[in-house]
Amino acid sequence: MTANWKNRTVFTGDNLDVLRGMNSESVDLIYLDPPFNSNKNYSAPIGSRAAGAAFKDAWALSDVDEAWHGEIADREPALYAIIDAARLSHGKGMKAYLIMLAVRLLELRRVLKETGSLWLHCDPTASHYLKLLMDCVFGKANFRNEIVWHYEKWTNAANFFQRNHDLLLFYGKGPDNHFNKLYGPHSERQRQLLKAGYNAGSSGGKPIVRIYDREKPEVKKRLSAWVSEGRAIYDVPPPPGKALADVWPIPMLNGQAKERTGYPTQKPLALLDRIIKASSKPGDAVLDPFCGCATALVAAEKLGRQWVGIDLSPLAVRLVQQRLQKDAQLDAGLKGQQPMLGKVTALKHPLKRTDLGDLPDYRTHKHTLYGKQEGVCAGCETHFPFRNFTIDHKTPQAKGGSDHLDNLQLLCGACNSAKGQGTQAELKAKLKQQGVIQ
Repeated sequence: MTANWKNRTVFTGDNLDVLRGMNSESVDLIYLDPPFNSNKNYSAPIGSRAAGAAFKDAWALSDVDEAWHGEIADREPALYAIIDAARLSHGKGMKAYLIMLAVRLLELRRVLKETGSLWLHCDPTASHYLKLLMDCVFGKANFRNEIVWHYEKWTNAANFFQRNHDLLLFYGKGPDNHFNKLYGPHSERQRQLLKAGYNAGSSGGKPIVRIYDREKPEVKKRLSAWVSEGRAIYDVPPPPGKALADVWPIPMLNGQAKERTGYPTQKPLALLDRIIKASSKPGDAVLDPFCGCATALVAAEKLGRQWVGIDLSPLAVRLVQQRLQKDAQLDAGLKGQQPMLGKVTALKHPLKRTDLGDLPDYRTHKHTLYGKQEGVCAGCETHFPFRNFTIDHKTPQAKGGSDHLDNLQLLCGACNSAKGQGTQAELKAKLKQQGVIQ
């Protein structure tokens, strides 16, 4: 699908509004580092490049649009069931946090190409709930890895081990997501084999030899014996290194790091470099919908990818321009050239989609009422799926009731039948008399 946004664009504003204006299947890789529901307030120190950046990472149901509840429950009932289960086990703050992310994940799935991947950065605060969300949105079969980013830091943990890792939930949009295998340094065993020039073993129960270098003395010495033994002999390139596993020891940024901006939750370029190399190729489009200090965008630029970022704060635009300019100057200094830097486009308003298809009905009275009532029937006070509710007037129009939202409510089928043409007060009295509610 053709993108309706330009490369090197940073949008300022609510990422949900921006995402809903982006064409479907227009990005190859999404990395998001949203708030973690850490119940903390963050701010950058005065005098740093990120001075002025601040955000609250504590959530309540009043922080989310009431219509989002109904939208999720309408479009993805299983997803809302997971979110409501989190409310029962963890509380309304977790429910609000998951609603905020879920409504955005649905749009992120839409804008991602079929061969694309999404990486969700989180920590153990909510990773178990987010894994359920991701299984529901992207499908459990499209789960690829839970990457552990391990780092060193020193804390005075009183009654538990130090918490020195974050998590990256890696999902494909579909079964054929693009993936580049990455390698680290050779293992000790690989170094021994490379020194010898060969690897003798078996395949399918048959003896074989993989030769890396026929000029090695040990290979020349053993070659005739291998032939007489009937071994299958293959000339293969030497292994590029040890394939990376799902635990990544990458240092956090220290206070003296050159790339440090002062942004309170800044991640190292080495981490984003690895993610982008694994799940994209040069020229692919990378999206970061919570771009903050723009580490993902800087990494994408350095690796020859297109990119687009979204952040609530206009500071993100300034930071990405400063960081790219600094990197370009450093590179030019090393190579004796003038820096070449593409222009960064800053937009404050969402785009209008140009691809075909009708937009979903994101906001209706029923959606808003579902959130306002938290999915609970206004009569019997029982939680129901979205499809079980009908809109009803608290005071019937025949008795002077209006169609204003304040006079509308959701009732389950049984309560709607019991209410008939009466008022809400009459229904409540009837249900109390019947012992349905207290």
